[in-house]
Amino acid sequence: MIKDQPKLLLINPVSTYRVGLAHLENDKTPPLCLGIIAALTPKPWKTRILDENYQRFRFREADLVGLTAYTPNAFRAYEIAKSYRERGIPVVMGGIHASMCPEEALQYVDCVVIGEAESVWAQVLSDFESGKLQKIYRGSYAEMKHQVIPRHDLQHPQYGWRSVQTSRGCPMNCDFCSVTSFNGGNFRARPIDEVIEELKMFHGDKRNIFFVDDNIGGITQAHRERAKELFRAIIASGMKFNWFSQTSIDFADDPEALQLAAKSGCKLLLVGFETENEDALKSAGKKNNLRKGASNYRSIIKKFHKAGIGVLGTFIFGMETDRAEDITARAKFIKNLNVDCIQTSILTPYPGTKLARRMAEEGRIACSNFPHDWQYYNWEDIVIRHPNIASEELARRMTAAWHSMYGHNHRRIKFFRTLFNTRNLETALWAYFVNKQYRNIMFERPIHFCR
Repeated sequence: MIKDQPKLLLINPVSTYRVGLAHLENDKTPPLCLGIIAALTPKPWKTRILDENYQRFRFREADLVGLTAYTPNAFRAYEIAKSYRERGIPVVMGGIHASMCPEEALQYVDCVVIGEAESVWAQVLSDFESGKLQKIYRGSYAEMKHQVIPRHDLQHPQYGWRSVQTSRGCPMNCDFCSVTSFNGGNFRARPIDEVIEELKMFHGDKRNIFFVDDNIGGITQAHRERAKELFRAIIASGMKFNWFSQTSIDFADDPEALQLAAKSGCKLLLVGFETENEDALKSAGKKNNLRKGASNYRSIIKKFHKAGIGVLGTFIFGMETDRAEDITARAKFIKNLNVDCIQTSILTPYPGTKLARRMAEEGRIACSNFPHDWQYYNWEDIVIRHPNIASEELARRMTAAWHSMYGHNHRRIKFFRTLFNTRNLETALWAYFVNKQYRNIMFERPIHFCR
């Protein structure tokens, strides 16, 4: 029998093996998806979020449990689910990993929501209340108009960031990325007035904003015009906050967009450069980067700097076309590049990507004792059998590369370069601490690889 006020417990699990960004206070970001689910849950339900970014799991009473997980946190999610299923409490799991691996997830939870949950969550609750909870619900791509405002009030108060989404979907469909598989290939934008209303909730709040869009600038000029409209609206609102987001190299083509972004509070943008090697760019499906040319990365970054915006460049090591010497060469290239801070990763075949399907077909997945081995799918460990580099050699070269790129003296040099290039002390400080935090992540544990 359903209680008069049933309890919904939403849980954000964090891997106990390699916590990555979750152990860095300044980089923790709220689980926006759980805030959305909470906002979609009507009275008389009593909803709570248990977030392992701040609270290690212990059993709490609930009538229904909702879990989300990225791939490296999936094993931890299943551990938590067990605590409730043993007590006969149903567990629903959503998010990108469960959506890409629903058959696996159903071995550990009672119900899986595949895809975006907005269109099916009301049905999940209704079926639960009538004792008819289904094993699988398939969400459709949500309309971005009239989206609920997430329950930010339920997020842990120690977060230094607020997460806000202004668009979904990415047409690029890069070989290593699962965003298109989960959110689709169409760029879907929220109405700007609705984004502004959500942002007004934080007016006077000293925290920074993370626009969690996969590409806030989109890929077409029409997308960039929409971004400019958003930035103008933030400026016109009189709200003052610093923000960070992700975009592609094409965003630099529009100087007005960069100037408006900076004026609206942008301090740093993540840009996916991935590699300087043309063959590697082809293998990754990075068409935009190929068209622009890696030789132009420096001039592209200068355009961001001219607006006072720092660049967090992402780079992938162990690309399928790489040889051992390319690991060392890429590290040297990055050190000499005018990028302000760097996110480096080892090629990882995440579920739902073209890369994962191809590697599975070729028998090149080394870490395959699932679900246990999902915790190694974190960008810092080696989970594949590389066609050209032995895992021991790749681990050795990566460790040396990280020491080179994230060394204290090099971080100091980058700080002064960023200050000189952007003429913005806040941007330079952001970049310095981001580099420091990524170093902590890289050396949290030695590189693991499966034989």
